[in-house]
Amino acid sequence: MPDSPATPPTSPMPLPMVGVGVDVHAFATEADLELAPRPLRLAGLDWPGQGGLLGHSDADVVAHAACNALFSAAGLGDLGSNFGTDQPEWKGAAGIVLLAEAARRVREAGLHIGNVAVQLIGQRPKLGPRRAEAEAVLSEAAGAPVRVSAATTDGLGFTGRGEGLTAIATAIVFPTAN
Repeated sequence: MPDSPATPPTSPMPLPMVGVGVDVHAFATEADLELAPRPLRLAGLDWPGQGGLLGHSDADVVAHAACNALFSAAGLGDLGSNFGTDQPEWKGAAGIVLLAEAARRVREAGLHIGNVAVQLIGQRPKLGPRRAEAEAVLSEAAGAPVRVSAATTDGLGFTGRGEGLTAIATAIVFPTAN
């Protein structure tokens, strides 16, 4: 007689839910900056001396991609459905404010945030020297570990030409234990 299969546990370990998020913004042109100066805010940090990105809020692609990944993992829509241009109260909002609110909504939905990883793609600014600072600010906003890495595109595409930035994020969330 073959061995009988193991009895499944009565309370299985909750499976993680994974979400992917992307955000892309163009750098403001010199003409844009003459009309309305816009500093670069990226990964929750201000980058003095760098022209900013265009967007409804502060256009922080790193924070926005993290929000999108959290919303995706939780099944709560995306950045646009949560903080879109049809919601004027979010106009000009800092990315870390949006990230803190996204994390709050994920927790309100009964989920625990495991972590978020974000890959920044662009020629500038150089993230490496400020990586630890960025991770600390983003992690505080999310209330969970947020890790950031960066890559260039070897001069290819709009990011390679320095026309804008892209960020891709992955988030892992778990059902909160009762």
